[in-house]
Amino acid sequence: MKRLLFPVLLFALVFSSSCKQKTSVAPETQPQFNNQLTAEEKTGGVMTPEIMWKFGRLGSFSLSPDGSSVLYTVTDIDLKSEARRTNIFNLQVTGGEPVQLTNDGGSSPQWFNNGKSIAFVNKGNLYIMNADGSRQTAVSGLSEFEIFNISPAGDKIYFTKRVKLDQTAKEKHNFPKANVRIINDLMYRHWSYWSDFSYSHIFVASFNGSTVSEQKDIMEGQKFESPDAPYFDEGEISWSPDGKFIAYTSKRLTGKEYSISTNTDLFLYEISGGKEVNITLGNKGYDRYPVFSPDGSKIAYQSMERDGYEADLDRLVVYDIKEGKRDWITKGWDFDVANINWANDQTIYFTSSHLGTNEIFKTNITGGSVENVTKGVHNLGPLNLRSGILVAELLSMSMAPEIAVVNMTSGEVKQISFINKSIYESIKMGKVEEKYVKTKDNKDLQMWVIYPPDFDPAKKYPALLFCEGGPQSALDQFWSYRWNMQMISAKGYIVFAPNRRGVVGFGQQWKEQISGDWGGKNIQDYLDATDAMSKEPYIDANRLGAVGASYGGYSVYYLAGVHQGRFKAFISHCGVFDFISEYGSTEEVWFNEKEYGGPYWKNLPSYKFSPHLMVDKWTTPILIITGQNDFRIPYTQSLEAFQAAQLKGIPSRLLLFEDEYHWVTKPQNSVIWQREFFEWLDTYLK
Repeated sequence: MKRLLFPVLLFALVFSSSCKQKTSVAPETQPQFNNQLTAEEKTGGVMTPEIMWKFGRLGSFSLSPDGSSVLYTVTDIDLKSEARRTNIFNLQVTGGEPVQLTNDGGSSPQWFNNGKSIAFVNKGNLYIMNADGSRQTAVSGLSEFEIFNISPAGDKIYFTKRVKLDQTAKEKHNFPKANVRIINDLMYRHWSYWSDFSYSHIFVASFNGSTVSEQKDIMEGQKFESPDAPYFDEGEISWSPDGKFIAYTSKRLTGKEYSISTNTDLFLYEISGGKEVNITLGNKGYDRYPVFSPDGSKIAYQSMERDGYEADLDRLVVYDIKEGKRDWITKGWDFDVANINWANDQTIYFTSSHLGTNEIFKTNITGGSVENVTKGVHNLGPLNLRSGILVAELLSMSMAPEIAVVNMTSGEVKQISFINKSIYESIKMGKVEEKYVKTKDNKDLQMWVIYPPDFDPAKKYPALLFCEGGPQSALDQFWSYRWNMQMISAKGYIVFAPNRRGVVGFGQQWKEQISGDWGGKNIQDYLDATDAMSKEPYIDANRLGAVGASYGGYSVYYLAGVHQGRFKAFISHCGVFDFISEYGSTEEVWFNEKEYGGPYWKNLPSYKFSPHLMVDKWTTPILIITGQNDFRIPYTQSLEAFQAAQLKGIPSRLLLFEDEYHWVTKPQNSVIWQREFFEWLDTYLK
């Protein structure tokens, strides 16, 4: 369930794919994509659900080969029609006004031809254009692809597309009107989609700048995927600098074996001869995100050691191609590695969740220590490093993602894009403050406190405990288009978000403690944080609520049985309610094998933390939210919890989205989500 509370990431995944989704809008209802605030919104001066959908949303970005400028995409959404528009911009790394390169749509921009040309996707097709946006021309010979990347020399291209390798029930029996699935193994569904027996395969082809030809499926006949499901992250495939090799991630398992394992491997594929080598053979955990060194002699990648544990320490490992040797470069460093970038053949920059923020670090592969490059109340990453210039995505609880240039010597972070400047000029943001409290077992518990705009310490405010999902995810300076801290505080609530046991960024021991102990120390952390905040003179201890999604939704259910009257309102989104039924209906079985310790028929002690066992102690009003296409925590968990609350006569409401899954991503659904969220809180806390 890791990464279950990453709405920003999910939005990027959903909307970066908009080139493959055609939205038909009648001429008389063509969306205006007007992100200007109304007079009423300016007068209000604070974040609202409607304002949230006027934000331009940063997508992918790509630094030019000479490091002088960066391509990036911005998506605008029309709330009324739910139409979306994504276009490409070019911005000098020194700052200034961006140049809009496309007007009719464009995503996934990539430089090629030594920075003289740009490839991009529009309406499902591959296009090329000059660096100034002129001569936009469709590339022939390529269709129905998902992601692409042109080789460094510009003469080859790889792309992924789905390949059907088995028949559905309709096809097997030749009954096209039938509506049935024949299931013989596990992983018949994943996160939000049912298996249709197609697989994401990598194709390599020749490319002459205008035509793709001589396509070859390098995974022909394999019932495996690359990139790995369910994210299909393009960072799991990379070219060597000379274009002679591709390194890629694949999980060579199917069915039950896939469902209980996290063992992905990295494969080095030679373009000319088709020879393939598994460079991570023997390592049983995740191996992902290969990045070649500038001279092509080595591959750096992220690696977890243990099978079936998706929250294992994410290590920086370097593979020497000639020697066939692997080295754990960050051995002895107790934090996770992500967003790997080579500065030269010896130095690597990466990001890590660290003490409540996401910062940039660097290390030398010859044995140097890990050095902190940046510090601040922000998140940084992903990164793009070329020609000695480092650019990064920059965001915080008070700012949607933007692009920044990072001084690699001083660590200074300079924001260069200002996509939503006009919105920020019209609304006030609340103060975000770091706070530490002591836990019952005398640990230092860090949390973020978000105050309402125009906070007055002489007044008393209702307050909300924010319960993080995951459980092993990062509660850092995230920006969400739904769980938005500034929008919640703008409604007059103080939000406190503790980095309880199990979160990422406070060392591996802190992260691992939660497994098998879901209702133990981390729940006590929540109660300790709540008690500490209740003593603050500006908080009304009689108007406290607790909210959360996924593992955070579980936390709300569990707190409902143990809080002893602390809270007056609860909101649980897609939470686990009954360990037994959830184990029997979820798909990534490896997660529960680790977190619960095994199946329910073994009578394990961890099952005592199932919230359904404490419903007899429930008395507090609760709003329950779910998506009908959620297969990660099946939506029936929410139905069970709602039914229990209703039968007990507890004020309760179920918000069921028939076309959503673990997240709520559609614009109008999201606004309904937010309106119901605040209506519930205002009813019981105001």
